[in-house]
Amino acid sequence: MQSRGFFVALLALAVVARVQAAGAARPNILFAIADDQSFPHAGAYGTKWVNTPGFDRVAREGLLFMRAYTPNAKCAPSRACILTGRNSWQLEEAANHVSNFPAKFRGFMEALGANGYFIGHTAKGWGPGNPGQVNGKPRLLTGPGFNEARTKPPTSQMNPNDYATNFGAFLAKRPAGQPFCFWYGSTEPHRRYQYGSGVKLGGKRTKDIDRVPPYWPDNETVRNDMLDYALEIEYFDQHLTRIIAQLEKAGELENTLIVVTSDNGMPFPRSKGTTYEVSNHMPLAMRWGAGIAQPGRKVEDYVSFIDFAPTFLEAAGVTGPASGMAAITGRSLMPILKDSAPAAGRVQPGRDYLIMGQERHDVGRPDEVGYPVRGIYRDGFLYLKNFEPSRWPMCDPITGYLNTDGSPTKTLILAQNRQGVNHWQWELSFGRGPPEELHGLRADPAGRPNLPAAPTTTRRHFSRKADAADAST
Repeated sequence: MQSRGFFVALLALAVVARVQAAGAARPNILFAIADDQSFPHAGAYGTKWVNTPGFDRVAREGLLFMRAYTPNAKCAPSRACILTGRNSWQLEEAANHVSNFPAKFRGFMEALGANGYFIGHTAKGWGPGNPGQVNGKPRLLTGPGFNEARTKPPTSQMNPNDYATNFGAFLAKRPAGQPFCFWYGSTEPHRRYQYGSGVKLGGKRTKDIDRVPPYWPDNETVRNDMLDYALEIEYFDQHLTRIIAQLEKAGELENTLIVVTSDNGMPFPRSKGTTYEVSNHMPLAMRWGAGIAQPGRKVEDYVSFIDFAPTFLEAAGVTGPASGMAAITGRSLMPILKDSAPAAGRVQPGRDYLIMGQERHDVGRPDEVGYPVRGIYRDGFLYLKNFEPSRWPMCDPITGYLNTDGSPTKTLILAQNRQGVNHWQWELSFGRGPPEELHGLRADPAGRPNLPAAPTTTRRHFSRKADAADAST
């Protein structure tokens, strides 16, 4: 046993020596994550009422992903999946929202920091929750914070953190020639919003929204709420644009792997905190001038957030024992980045399905119990297994459905239901769910109908895939 341990130690040292020798050849990494932005709310996806030139540039000069999903649509568990490369149900307490983060699960930024990278973040890293301590000090899951610079945002509800200026402070502090990994964690478009700001400050018009999801009322209240959300996405994107400009000015752009995404769906009923299409389907674009073989592609492969960590580690040359991370169950996206085929479509074999789920999000049920779900995407369908259908998915009515953020849209749906109007919209957003759900996403991309009777062969098909995925982890 001692000889085996000695061999592992030598191997780890050899890996560290190799990545250190690579030096400046290793890419920088910029991970830009919005807070509560759903797919397809970016210009690159064809949404006209959201203006996102920063995201669009990353997509145009890199890759635009059409099927990227978080395994768990709430801030803390989604970000834990990103950091560790593991599904939330593989992370013990970190599977939950407002939780502890077990010390046994190292994140990719900690691994990069221990292997020669200069790391840091601004604003929201992992959270909300307790990251624990290292040597009596709070654990820095996304590195030291750079949050000193402040600004006056367009509305009082937006974060006064000057994200882009703080990224500049991070760059100025970086030792010459050292590769970096920076986490830009905007708190937009998380609520609250200044009602009417999309129209008043953004010059938007409610009639420009081409489609209101059918499970919300289509009226001026909801449309204004959506435009206020859009304005906050644009604020996140403005800082992204400024950050990219700083990289370009510093001569670091081409050797920086830029990833732009969000943690979970928009903070509206039936979205954030649920397990539906709008809650888990995320915007994703990547740019790496020195590392993407054929930019300009739209990628149709199913991509999970657990795939980020192995991608970053492979790009940095930090693999195996050198990472110090628990077994990663995600798959590196490097084969997709390195693919030279000019055509859009699927690239990597086996990326034809994706698993997701949840445990406990916000409190608000007796004994603070959760609402466990497992689901799988495949062949244009979403199959969900609700293990406790007697519970309220969005937390109990008596506590105010706390798993759905407060908003004008939420207030309206609840008020209409009390008045006996559009009960079905309340049911879809707040009502109890059946033990099983099967949604046909091609027939209804909004994922509204629960197909009444899934054929037995279909259920078996999904179950086999889910069982195989669980067995592999």
